[in-house]
Amino acid sequence: MDLFDDTTHSLHKPINRLPNDGLVHYYGPVIPGVESNKFFQILLNDIQWEHDVAFMYGKKIVTPRKVAWYGDKPYQYTYSNNTKTALPWIEVLSTLKTIAEKASGEQFNACLLNLYHNGSEGMAWHSDDEKELTTNSAIGSLSFGAQRKFSFKHKQSKDTVSLYLEHGSLLIMTGRTQKNWQHRLPPTKKINQARINLTFRRLNEPS
Repeated sequence: MDLFDDTTHSLHKPINRLPNDGLVHYYGPVIPGVESNKFFQILLNDIQWEHDVAFMYGKKIVTPRKVAWYGDKPYQYTYSNNTKTALPWIEVLSTLKTIAEKASGEQFNACLLNLYHNGSEGMAWHSDDEKELTTNSAIGSLSFGAQRKFSFKHKQSKDTVSLYLEHGSLLIMTGRTQKNWQHRLPPTKKINQARINLTFRRLNEPS
């Protein structure tokens, strides 16, 4: 099932895009196009991007996709058997975090950024359910650059839902979404432009 609404979006909470067992609200563009273009360039130049690393079956895999990890504190975050330590916020990220929080009513204390250079780079099926994340907390996804398809798959029924994430748009995943659904960014040969995605998160405070 593909869901795409090209009408004007408001900052009022939209309907849940999942049929059951989770909450996904797509706000559409929350930042005007000209401002989004500026944010894209600042993020491209000012973020400390590094190629992502995963360890699978004892082998180190370096991805073409680049990532960065920022937060209120030097939070440690482990996925794909690789641990990252958060860098302190820079001005552009603090500004975008405030925009995401005001639009959604949620609160975040960290952000994982992804840089996809073109459509050939994507993300496989996964859930953001790492132990460091506050249980059932919201994940706010701000997208800049190329419009890309984003898909969900229910872990039991295998039902799928897809939508397109626009330049300057906000998506909020919360509730039991990560427990019951996986999501992915499928690769495509049709897109040559880059995309930057900011996933704002809520991490548990270290004990």
